[in-house]
Amino acid sequence: MFCAELGDEVLIAGVDEAGRGPLAGPVVAAAVVLCKPRPRGLDDSKKLSAARRAVLDTTIRARCAWGIGAVDVEEIDRINIFQATMLAMSLAMHNLCAALGREPGTVLVDGNLTPKGRREEWRWNARAIVGGDALEPAISAASIIAKEHRDRLMREHALAHPHYGWERNAGYGTPEHLAALRTHGPTPLHRRSFAPVAQLEMF
Repeated sequence: MFCAELGDEVLIAGVDEAGRGPLAGPVVAAAVVLCKPRPRGLDDSKKLSAARRAVLDTTIRARCAWGIGAVDVEEIDRINIFQATMLAMSLAMHNLCAALGREPGTVLVDGNLTPKGRREEWRWNARAIVGGDALEPAISAASIIAKEHRDRLMREHALAHPHYGWERNAGYGTPEHLAALRTHGPTPLHRRSFAPVAQLEMF
């Protein structure tokens, strides 16, 4: 996961997350330093077809330096989804640095906030970029890695919990998922701190 082509230049890492909004499953973040030449066709993961996203995920993992951080449902419910997202980003950066064997000089984070000053695990200079997953290639790559990793996890979880359609909705609150929740109740992978799940448990 380390690219010799990077040489001694100051490295720029991109960070993005997947899974802040779903009712079930972990929140996942990825951090990526792109190699040269960078993969072609990088964009916000949500704008890519599933087939194109899968190809890019394989290419990024093979050619670039990357790290993933995931925070499970129990921790999400304990510390809230915002803090869990900040933690996942911090873990992703730690894993990226371990893969690189060095520290990026700058970290670009998708959104309007970074973990700097919000998580004690975060030690990097960081800049938030709203819409960064469509503007900064390193963030685009991170968004692809994060989404593909999380979608794979949810497809695996769907095998054990087949009623909720996670292989299709990735844990988001689609009509199919909400109907299954009302019929079958929540699983251990549902976020009890999220209103649609919490409200069901009140009855």
